Parts: sequence; structure tokens; C-alpha cells
Amino acid sequence: MIDWPSYSRSLVRRGEILFSYDFLDMWGSELVGMNKCKKGKPFVFPNSFILVIGYIRYSFQLPYRQTQGIIKATGKRLPSNSPSYGHIYKRINKLNVDIRGGGGRENKMTYDDDDYIIIAIDSTGVKVTNRGQWMDKKWNVKNRKGYIKIHVVVNIKTKEILALEVTDEKVPDGKMLKTLVDQVSTSLLEKCKKKKPIMIKSVLADGAHDSNVNFRYLEDKKIKPGIKVRKNSIVSPKNNRLRNKEVLQQTKEDLLKWKKKRKYGHRWMAETVFSTLKRTFGEYMYLLPSLITW
Repeated sequence: MIDWPSYSRSLVRRGEILFSYDFLDMWGSELVGMNKCKKGKPFVFPNSFILVIGYIRYSFQLPYRQTQGIIKATGKRLPSNSPSYGHIYKRINKLNVDIRGGGGRENKMTYDDDDYIIIAIDSTGVKVTNRGQWMDKKWNVKNRKGYIKIHVVVNIKTKEILALEVTDEKVPDGKMLKTLVDQVSTSLLEKCKKKKPIMIKSVLADGAHDSNVNFRYLEDKKIKPGIKVRKNSIVSPKNNRLRNKEVLQQTKEDLLKWKKKRKYGHRWMAETVFSTLKRTFGEYMYLLPSLITW
């Protein structure tokens, strides 16, 4: 026999949305902290308010335009005008929070905001002559000029070049990771005089940067590695602990899930930078001995 009063109360509870209005009391102070040392247009709505909107949208399964309508109708006493549906979409997707999950540490709210950045590292070759490699091999040119390598670090969020190094073709990509990350860390400390400086959350790089030295360096810096390991990599006690963990996740578990978790697809930001540089300055360059020394 069904207990209909109890069943009715359970249906009523499903329609309840329990959230705190503390974000109204902390509205101003939270915006001050978010806009401190921020570039560009300042934030108008705090993250706590955007989180409440996200809960409302998820609970009622609403499109973003209808979500804007609810906030506009019910939030007439907000310190600022109600946000547009486009603004809601952008801000909600920047919040790294699992709305569907339960309580506990796994559901703790964290942000991919201005306190942390994700960087992508890559390199490209630029010829120092317009003579083709086929001609060099055909005529057995021994003293060929070869090419130079440009190593860059790009902020995947702002597409800004944070560090750049130029080397010759003999320098492996993997050996430049520590130098580039150190440059970014130093520039972030000098650029922003916050009490809590901007930190590097993750480094995205291809298999050329796969080495125990780099994984050990990132582990010491407390930076998450987004480095794709080689296909024949194995878990070994001789390897760095963090590298073994990445090998296990990429080769034994779901690689696509790893890429999504690490945002590995955003590494193409570096390729965009190279494409822009080559379209602007061309595919090769000239070296003037009087101006450039190796």
C-alpha cells in the first residue's frame, strides 16, 4: 500500500531549491577580489551569483534565454542589472564545479579564473634560407644553414604569448620546458603584485616533452602535467611517480577522457600563434652575421 501523503511530500521536495542568499551580502567584497589585478573589463557579477544561476538552470532544465528571463523577473533588487543569456553561458562554463554531484570534497567549488592559468608549450621550425631541403640532399651540401626553432608558451584563455625562446635545430623541445615555465612564473610574479600571485595550473605539451625530468620538475612546482606520453610507455619503478600515473591514465584507461580532463585539445592555441607568425613574416628568414650571433 502506498503512503500517498509521504509520496506527495517527496514530490514537493523535488521542486524545492535550497540555496543561500549570502552572495548578496558578499557581493561587493567578492567583486573587489575578483577584479584585483584583472586585465580588461572588470567583472560585474560575482562567481557566487553565477553559481546560483547555474543551479536554477540545471534544476529546471532551462535554456539560457529562459534562465535570463527568470533572473530578470526575480532579481529586480540586485546591485546590478540582470546578466544576459550570453554572459550567463560564458560565466557558467568557466566555473569548474559539478552541479549534479553530491556533497563532499569532490563537489568543492573551484574556479578557472584569474588566479590560475593553463599554458600550452610548442615549437616550430623557421628556415634561414629559401633553398629547399631537397636541393641540399641532392647536391650533398655539408655546410647548410638549416633552420632555427621558435619555442613559445601561450595562455590558452587569453591567447597571449607569455614566453618565447629561439634556439638552433639541435636543441630538443623537451629541454626547453623548464626554461619556458620558469620565465612564465617569473613574469607572473612581477606583473601582478597580489598577495596571492597568479599560478600555473597545468602545462599542455606534446610527446616531445615526455621525460622523467620534466615530470619531476612539474611535480616539484605542483603543476598538473598535460603531456601526452609515448605510445610504448610503460609503468616502471624507475620512472617518476607522476609520469607513471599519466602513463596509466593514457594507455590503460580512456585516452579521450584524459584529454577532456586536461583540456589537451586547447594545445592548438600554440599552433594558431605559429600560423599567425608565418603568415605575417613568411616561412623563412635571413641571418645577418653582423647583427646575429649564435
